[in-house]
Amino acid sequence: MKIMRTGRWVGLAVLALAFMPMPARADVWNQKTTYTFSSPVEIPGQVLQPGTYVFKLADSTSDRNIVEVFNKDENHLYGIFLAIPDYRLKPADKPIITFEERAAGAPEAVKAWFYPGENYGHDFVYPKVKAMELAKANNQPVPSMPNEMSANTTKPTTSMTEQHVMALKQTPLKAQKPSQGETQLAQAFPPKQAAAPSPAPTQNSAERTELPKTASALPLIGLLGFGSLLAAALLRVLALRLKTGDAPQGK
Repeated sequence: MKIMRTGRWVGLAVLALAFMPMPARADVWNQKTTYTFSSPVEIPGQVLQPGTYVFKLADSTSDRNIVEVFNKDENHLYGIFLAIPDYRLKPADKPIITFEERAAGAPEAVKAWFYPGENYGHDFVYPKVKAMELAKANNQPVPSMPNEMSANTTKPTTSMTEQHVMALKQTPLKAQKPSQGETQLAQAFPPKQAAAPSPAPTQNSAERTELPKTASALPLIGLLGFGSLLAAALLRVLALRLKTGDAPQGK
């Protein structure tokens, strides 16, 4: 099968060709973002035709990696999708969507969505059959869920409930490998985060650190011992003088 090799990470120039971002940043909580796609794109379980769509996080306190996709007017819900955290070292100042490589002539598949200013984005989880295809085409693991769960994401209820979110969250996830095998999700996608710099030691802490290496009680003990000997010698001399002065004179 002939594979069309395109860049997975979409730069700003390519981004403008693929879709026109129209961010709506009023609600940071759900990361609502509006995209206009100029060509068909695939999301888990279905293909979105060219047009304007709204991506946002489900209004849930139990999970921040469940994504909802609506039409422009937000009166039609296309699906509720599982995702896993994805990480960018440098956050972008504009909305970013990344794509998976696909077979020639097939729609590009959405890989991840990043909200402006956020290091962490949302890597979409695909049904196992599709994840196997994507893993082979991209030569890298793809997060997957059981095929039967696809119906739950592409035919959502009209109202999103916390129980529904919990059911999606409890779905067993795997990672499909390019070799067509599968592995544990945590092994294929270990958590990523920026390393926190070690705090510089303050002057006081440096002094406290160095003090045990240089301070010693031996000089003080020696000084006290020398003082004791000197005091004993003075007392002995004084005692001899007193004894000599008090002796009776002969007649």
